[in-house]
Amino acid sequence: MADFSDKQIQDVWNKGTTVENYDSVKYRKDVCGALDATRQVRERGNFRLGNRPCLSRVKRGDETLINLRPMHWENNRSKADDFPSYTAVKTSNDTKNVDKEERKTVNDALLAELKKLYRLK
Repeated sequence: MADFSDKQIQDVWNKGTTVENYDSVKYRKDVCGALDATRQVRERGNFRLGNRPCLSRVKRGDETLINLRPMHWENNRSKADDFPSYTAVKTSNDTKNVDKEERKTVNDALLAELKKLYRLK
């Protein structure tokens, strides 16, 4: 995985889902519904954010912003190189993260953009 600039990290962070009653500068949800936090908050809690490509380098992807999304570290690990469907292992029940294994699939709009960008069939 590449080293990301502060701007790239912020751009990917901004793709996370804001959470009602939470400071969106500090907390967001990943695409699997898991709560995550900024670096400053993570240093004091049990959060670790990963910038995860939808389509991994192994499958011809790169670190283009459209291909990156914030993922809780456990979802990042369980996704591995799987694409377009993958297994998520962490979500949240409003205020805290919980273990829950479920299959996820990249949404149709993003999948179409990635197929066009990377010339996939």
